[in-house]
Formats: sequence, structure tokens, C-alpha cells
Amino acid sequence: MPAFHRAVTAISRQAVFRGAQRQHVVARSISASALKSAIAHPITTHGPPPKAPSPTSANPELLQKDAALHQKTEKRPLPGKPSVLKKRFWKNVDVKQKPDGDYQVLLDTRPIRTPSKDVLSIPSTKPYLAHAIALEWDVMTTAQQALKNHLIPLTSLTARAADIAAEDARGETTTRDQILKTAMRYLETDTLLCWVPEQNAYAADEVDADGKKPESLREAQIRVAQDTIAFLSTKVWPGVDIQPILDTDSILPASQPQATKDIILQWISGLQAYDLAGLERGILAAKSLLIAVRLVAEWSETFREVQRPGRERFGIEEAAEASSLEVRWQTDMWGEVEDTHDVDKEDLKRQLGSVIVLVSGETR
Repeated sequence: MPAFHRAVTAISRQAVFRGAQRQHVVARSISASALKSAIAHPITTHGPPPKAPSPTSANPELLQKDAALHQKTEKRPLPGKPSVLKKRFWKNVDVKQKPDGDYQVLLDTRPIRTPSKDVLSIPSTKPYLAHAIALEWDVMTTAQQALKNHLIPLTSLTARAADIAAEDARGETTTRDQILKTAMRYLETDTLLCWVPEQNAYAADEVDADGKKPESLREAQIRVAQDTIAFLSTKVWPGVDIQPILDTDSILPASQPQATKDIILQWISGLQAYDLAGLERGILAAKSLLIAVRLVAEWSETFREVQRPGRERFGIEEAAEASSLEVRWQTDMWGEVEDTHDVDKEDLKRQLGSVIVLVSGETR
């Protein structure tokens, strides 16, 4: 027993000594104040502990209250928006031809107007455009849908062309100058002229299952671009020199020759209102001036002399492929993101299709 007591005494002394050391170190490194012991306050509450919360679905009364509150919220009109927008205030949509030959789209008896409050008038050579606009309004279920441009692409595009025509009649060039500036800016970074650099000479060539070398992204870009460049340099701008802007290892795009810029600028300046509005949408959709120019030249009623009768024209599918070639290359390799790539693809076709409907007509 004396040995046991001596061992306990020794352990206690060591513990006290270590505790003193620990207190000394903590006091020196963290704080100079003296350590204080925690104070345990007495429990002052009485009664059993509270019940655990139960799901809302387990309480029928709460479900009824939530449903009633939800119905009130739905019926309550949004601030600043009249409830009439949630209803379709017209029954019939008709296309009427005026004595001067132009078309109007009527909602019952009221003609459609542009954002500037002018009556939307469609040229007599574009009956298909008038009926397509009427179809846009006929499929609407609420008047609120007319406030969303993506639901009325042809209406908004035709209104843009009508505004340009109205400015031309007044001798103003505000909108034209804006479109010209945008178009020339896109020429400096045209999607059709951005090619990936050449492959390293020492890199291993990829082959498919049949042992053949597949077409590379650069080869596909050159093939698609040269077809459009050849058409533009022979039919639209004869003799113009169009150079690739990203064909080297540099990340800075190369500028086109000044003569090329002057010819393109003069050509855009002479476009009619409907062709100019279609060109603007084509540029913004395809991110390419050259693709938009070819689309307008192939389908516009004012460019019959450059169109090739009996041959397949440069249409929606070709323009969409040329403007999204790199995206398609990547999705073919890695797959599409659902509700993203497929939606973007269809939206691009919708916008390019609206350009064709706008600029085409029955002029011979």
C-alpha cells in the first residue's frame, strides 16, 4: 500500500505540474487575464419538453389554410400590371389588304401597332409575312404574351423594319448608323473567319474505326467558310478580298483590308429597310456579318440577280451549321447538355427563319 500511495502521489504531482505548465503557456500565448471557471446556471423552465415539429401534410387544417392563401395570391393582380393582360381581348385575327395594296393584321377590328404607336403596315409583295404575323397573334392565349419579343419574332422584326422605313421617309439616319456600326464591329470578329490553329506537325493523327482520318475542326471551318466567301466575292461583292481573322497562334484578330471594309460599308448603307432589319437580326443571331449577308442575298426579293435558280439555296440549316460549327463539334464529341444546347439550336433556327420570312417576297 505505501508503494501504491507513493505512485498516486507522484501521478498527482505530475498532473498538477503539467496543468500549471499548460495554464502558464495558455496565459502567455493567448491572454494575460486570469482563467475563469464556467458557471452552470440552474434550470428555470418547468414542464415537459416541446413536441417535435410535424410535416405540413400531416395537418389538414394547415393544408387548407395554405391552399386558400395560394389562391388569394394568384388572384391578386401584380402591381403596375392590369389584370386585363392575363386575358386575350380579341377573338379573331384577320389579314386585310388596303386599297394601296399593303397589308394590315387586325385583332377583330383593331390593327396591330408598332411600339411607336404607328399602324403596322406590311408591303404588298410580302403576303406570307402578313399571314405569319397573324398566326403569331392567333396562337396567343393572353395579351401579356405580346410583351415578350421571343413569342412574336416576326412582329417585332417587321416593326423594326417599319421604323427604319419611317426614318428614311423623314430623312433621318439614326437607326441606320447604329446598325452600320454594329455590323462593321462584327466583321472584325466574324464567327465564320475564326479558325483553330493548325495542328502540330509532331502530333499523332487520330483515326476512326475504319482506319481513316476524320475531318478536323479546322478543315470543317475552312470548308464552310470558303463556300460562303466564294459566293460573296463573286455574286455580292465581286473581287473583294476576305481574309481569315484568327488563322495563326495569335489571340488578337486581324483586321480586313480597308478596301474590303469600304465596299461592305457602302453595300450595307444601300440596303432597303426590310433587308437592313433582317441583316441586323441575322448578325446578332449568327454572330457573323458574312453569314447574315449571304442569307439576305439568297432570299431577299431585291437580290433576284444574284440568286441561283434551280439550285438549293443557303437556308436555315446551312446558316445555323455555319454559325455554330464549333459548338456542334464539341457536342458531337462530349454530348449535349439537356435543355441548353438543344434549346439554343432551335432558337437560332427560329431567328434565322424570321430573317428569311421578312426579306422574301413576290417581286419578280
